[in-house]
Amino acid sequence: MGDCIFCKIANGDFGTEFLYEDEDVVAFKDINPKAPVHFLVIPKKHYKDLTELDDVNLLGKLLCAVRKVCKKEGVSGYRTVINTGADAGQEVFHIHIHILGGKKLGDIA
Repeated sequence: MGDCIFCKIANGDFGTEFLYEDEDVVAFKDINPKAPVHFLVIPKKHYKDLTELDDVNLLGKLLCAVRKVCKKEGVSGYRTVINTGADAGQEVFHIHIHILGGKKLGDIA
């Protein structure tokens, strides 16, 4: 996707520092953190949201990347969030997993 900011980040267009990278996935810090630890894990290939991603191997790679980055960064307790669609709060329409931690997280209503 030519105008997708996450595709550009994954392609290295902005020189974003990756916390993790393999052939299919990258992880990087969120530029507008909602917790002391807030990073994103995305596939390099563009998928609008969870409704478009039916590749179970890639979904597994995304979740394994979450675990690897949390271990590397020393994050022992964290929340994973995947917003799907505008009504759920998705702002960038390239599937991504939010990792939030670094403090005690409150209940979700």
